[in-house]
Amino acid sequence: MSALTITARDAATGPVLEIAGDLDYDQAPRFRQAVTALSLEPGQRLVLDLSGIQFCDSSGITALIVARNHAVAARADIALAAVPDNTIRILRIVGLDRVFTLHADVDTATTRRPATGHR
Repeated sequence: MSALTITARDAATGPVLEIAGDLDYDQAPRFRQAVTALSLEPGQRLVLDLSGIQFCDSSGITALIVARNHAVAARADIALAAVPDNTIRILRIVGLDRVFTLHADVDTATTRRPATGHR
C-alpha cells in the first residue's frame, strides 16, 4: 500500500492536481475532499496528472467521477493526463475513456485550444 500524495499547482488552463500513490478505498475520500475544495471557474480545465498512480480500485474510479461532476457543475472541463496502463485499461473496460478527455502527458493537457467560434 502506498500513501496518496496530492500536489496542486496552477497552469494557464486552470488547476493541475498531481496524484501519486494508491487511489483506493482508504485514500479516495482524501482525494474527493481535495478536488471538491477546488474553486473552478467556467472555461477552466482541471487536469489530473495520474502519472504517479500505483493502484486504482473502484473507489478510486468513483472519486475520478466525483472530480468530473465537480468540474461539470462549475462549467469547467476536466482532463486526465499520463494515465498508467493498468488504470487506462480499467477506464476502457467501464467506458470512462469516452467520458474523460485523456492526454499522454500534462503538457498536452494544459495547452490552450484555439478558439473555434465565429467572429
